[in-house]
Amino acid sequence: MHTLAIPPAARAFDAIADSFDRRYGAWLSVAAQRRQVRAALADAFPPGARVLEVGGGTGEDALWLARQGRRVLMTDASPAMVRIARGKLAEEPGARAEVVPAEGMARLADRGEAGAFDGAFSNFAGLNCVPDLALVARGLARLLRPGSPLLLVLFGPLPPGEVAVQLARGDFRAAFRRLAPGDVPARLGGREFTVRYHRPRRVVRAMEPWFRPVSRLGIGVFVPPSAAEPWISGHPRLLRALEALDRAASRPLALLGDHVLYRFERTDAPAGEGG
Repeated sequence: MHTLAIPPAARAFDAIADSFDRRYGAWLSVAAQRRQVRAALADAFPPGARVLEVGGGTGEDALWLARQGRRVLMTDASPAMVRIARGKLAEEPGARAEVVPAEGMARLADRGEAGAFDGAFSNFAGLNCVPDLALVARGLARLLRPGSPLLLVLFGPLPPGEVAVQLARGDFRAAFRRLAPGDVPARLGGREFTVRYHRPRRVVRAMEPWFRPVSRLGIGVFVPPSAAEPWISGHPRLLRALEALDRAASRPLALLGDHVLYRFERTDAPAGEGG
């Protein structure tokens, strides 16, 4: 059996998997943004729905959904992340985790999962590690039934909060890195990989003709990015106020979010084979 090489981004996340929850789980800004995403997930996927997660990391959202009565297949390209997720999901009969890269969704269809899901999602910019979103869309199209929701949370194009935090640190390059075209070098856990800051129009185009856009929601319009940590975690009252502002303004100011949640709906366009 042929085994695909682990992508560079997955190797980087492998390197930090054991410390990932300990670091990011303590940050209140991350928790605030996650609450906003979970409200959208609960709205999109009714209890009993079978949901596919793409790039689920250590399984935090999959675990939450399973405990809310959804059946979840969590996938990720990082074997170490999936190992941790499996430990969390072991007591949840409706949830499991598998090593599948975002670009390899068609493998699930080839194994008999075609049309088996009521919806899918990817949280916190996992797909910003994927250059070709159209390849992901083709694979997902084989797995989702017509009318199914697809929620993708990607980095926002140029969030003021990120710009302000990085300029305050004197890092001009980091402040405006999301404007860079093509692949942008990144480093995590001593491993190098690349990210791509997908433009909103190109995200929509990449999903055609299998998915039509429904809505956009700014995640972290006023709640600052993780670059503001650990400072913002020391100011919980301020953070609560910013979170309330997000609830009011995240739809009209969607493209100013640290992340943008794109909601799509599966069309009845045939998916075809491969992809």
